[in-house]
Amino acid sequence: MAKEALAVLESALRVRKLDRTLTTALPPLQHTDSSSTSATDLAALDMGLRGGLPRGQLSEIAGARSSGRMTLLLQMAAAATRRGEIAAVVDPVDRLDVASMVAAGMDLDRLLWIRGEGATAASCADRAVERALKALNLVLQAGGFGLVAIDLADVPPRALNSIPHTTWLRVQRAIEGTDTACLLVVAQPLARSAGGLTLSLDGRTRWTGDADRSRLVAGIDMSVRVISPRRRVDGEVRLAATHLRQGYGGQAPTVSQ
Repeated sequence: MAKEALAVLESALRVRKLDRTLTTALPPLQHTDSSSTSATDLAALDMGLRGGLPRGQLSEIAGARSSGRMTLLLQMAAAATRRGEIAAVVDPVDRLDVASMVAAGMDLDRLLWIRGEGATAASCADRAVERALKALNLVLQAGGFGLVAIDLADVPPRALNSIPHTTWLRVQRAIEGTDTACLLVVAQPLARSAGGLTLSLDGRTRWTGDADRSRLVAGIDMSVRVISPRRRVDGEVRLAATHLRQGYGGQAPTVSQ
């Protein structure tokens, strides 16, 4: 009788995906179900990610300004919309550029763009972050999104450091077991989710023109270091982004391997 009760309990935990803890040793990932990942449509990067961003997990893009972080975010969101999924981007500092979205191949009819007030001053940052996190939670609770991202890369560090770590635990709990890949865009790793991935970017911008006033962005060479706390994925991928249209922060809207 006790063995039967234990078997029923273990089965219920597996269904709710609660049979693995933060300290559970996971076997090496040899084969990945394509439905469990959100592909970026960049062959080299998807290979390094074992198919793409893990669904039901909180992942991060971390990099300095002009490292290619927005280029990569737009590419991932565009790939989701091209698959017929709905994507959402919470943009608390109002930095997204419509021309760059279109150039990235995004289906704007399948994008929910939640715009903030564009305030990066320290006096307004706390309020902007609070509202952005509330918007993120509402979107995740609504469900039905293939990719949900929040861009906190240009928020002052003091405001980010004041976010309780339990915030990211609640985000993880909200998407666990769902088809949503949640993505945090930051300058430095912040959430450090146990099941998600961190894409650490190191980019170099290429320019054309001689004088400062005539210089234009020609492209970005990106190095993407893939970091996984559970060591399911690890490695480095190099990408080249070619500038097609002046967009978000001078970054290029399309990426090629």
